[in-house]
Amino acid sequence: MASPFIEIPVGDRLVKVTNPDKVYFPEHGYTKRQLVEYYIAVGEGILRATRDRPTTLERWPAGVFEGAKMATREDYARGQAGFGAGKSDAFYQKRVPKGAPDWVRTSRIAFPSGRFADEVRPTEVAVIAWAANLGTLTFHPWPVRDGDVDHPDELRIDLDPQPGTDFSDAVRVALGPARDLLAELGMTGFVKTSGKGGVHIYVRIEPRWTFTEVRRAALAFGREVERRVPAEVTTRWWKEERGEQVFIDFNQNARDRTIASAYSVRPAPHAPVSAPVTWDELADVDPRDFTIATMPERFAKVGDLHAPIDDEAFSLDGLLELADRDERDHGLGDMPYPPNYPKMPGEPKRVQPSKDTGNRS
Repeated sequence: MASPFIEIPVGDRLVKVTNPDKVYFPEHGYTKRQLVEYYIAVGEGILRATRDRPTTLERWPAGVFEGAKMATREDYARGQAGFGAGKSDAFYQKRVPKGAPDWVRTSRIAFPSGRFADEVRPTEVAVIAWAANLGTLTFHPWPVRDGDVDHPDELRIDLDPQPGTDFSDAVRVALGPARDLLAELGMTGFVKTSGKGGVHIYVRIEPRWTFTEVRRAALAFGREVERRVPAEVTTRWWKEERGEQVFIDFNQNARDRTIASAYSVRPAPHAPVSAPVTWDELADVDPRDFTIATMPERFAKVGDLHAPIDDEAFSLDGLLELADRDERDHGLGDMPYPPNYPKMPGEPKRVQPSKDTGNRS
């Protein structure tokens, strides 16, 4: 008979793991206990990526199995964005769960709607292990720290391959025009696999710009890369316009938009993880090689490759000047926001080009 729970020491805490033998990844038989032990093994790294950041928990309490589905916006509207009969198999936890231990800290954040929530704020590895016991596979930290949740300290560049392209295309863009532009701006970027097919580049920035300004800087970055390799890169928001190109998703820098953290597990059958890599090794890595089974050994060998990310914070002045030139010299204004946003100042029509009748705003 399976043990109803075990207790695992994590620092000064004992973290309870319920149903530790429950299989979360049937393809390889990885269990909940192995998920928790993975996060403990890479604890220093995952904590660096999430420490003192309000963090959305992507929970898969039934595991990753064929036919499992994430809650949709409609599920949330019906109040069914949770696990159980008649509900989704996975959901995003944006408020601290009831019954959380008193050592689980929170940060209050504001959504674009103006509503507020108290999100989990990791302060120690035990919080990560506790969340993993809840079925959290992926941690989605905001690009802000507790104490100033309205001024991001991270610029996030998301290179997202569209249908017809793949990881190698994202790598080529990262190692070519994206890295060149960072160098010209005097910025240091830290690169990782997305855990799926993309590449993420993080740049630590001074926390003195709003989400709107950081998003504008990200859009300017994307447009400059697009100018340099227009056949390979797009910043077009509507999928029908992107073609077989790598999309630079500037909207990942908007308020309440988050990216899977470094070391986060992704909900795929082979249990892949978002893996920090060096720029020198990026061209040769295969993202499928980084899993909960292989990453602990790599982490023990090379440590956290993002450890120096806090050594220097950079200015966005150069990118914001580039945004000003785009608007002044090229007539390039804002782009659409995600659908859950209220209409934003200066935003163009939020309607697919193929559905635009010419009378919507």
